[in-house]
Amino acid sequence: MTFTTADLCDAHSGEENFQIAEPLFKSYGANIAFCGQITTLKVFEDNILVRAVLEEKVENRVLVIDGGGSHRCALVGDNLAKTAIDNGWQGIVIYGCIRDSAIIDKLPIGIRALHTHPLKSHKTGHGDRDPLITFAGINFRKDHYLYADTDGIIVSGTMLS
Repeated sequence: MTFTTADLCDAHSGEENFQIAEPLFKSYGANIAFCGQITTLKVFEDNILVRAVLEEKVENRVLVIDGGGSHRCALVGDNLAKTAIDNGWQGIVIYGCIRDSAIIDKLPIGIRALHTHPLKSHKTGHGDRDPLITFAGINFRKDHYLYADTDGIIVSGTMLS
C-alpha cells in the first residue's frame, strides 16, 4: 500500500478512532514507511515474549511494544529484526530501545523506537500479550491499523485508503 501519513491526516483526521502519535520516536530499518494490523505487547526490560511473538508467521501485521519507556536496555536487536522479517512482520514500534542499529538500518523492515542501548534485555518471561496499551498519546488496540512514515505514526480503528 502506498500512503503518506500527511495525506491520511488530510483525509481522515477528526474521524472516530483516528489518532496521531506524539513525535517521540526515531526511525530505524530500511523501510521508512510501513503499515499493518496491530499486535500489542506489554513488557519491561524483558524480551522473551517479544521473541515468541516475532517467531509467529503473520501477514501485514505490526508489533507495538510498550516497554515502559525504559532506557536501561534494548528489547529488539538485529536477530529479532531478522526473525520479524522472516515471519512477515511489516514493522515494530517500541516504547523503549533497540540495539544493533547499524545492522537494522540495512534490513527491509520499519522500526520506531525511543533510542538505542547496547545492553540486551533480561530473560524472565514476564509480560502481557494483546492488552490495550497507551503511550505517545495513543491507545493501541489489537487489530487496529497502524501507519508510519517519516512524518509520524497514525492509528485507526479501520483500514484507511
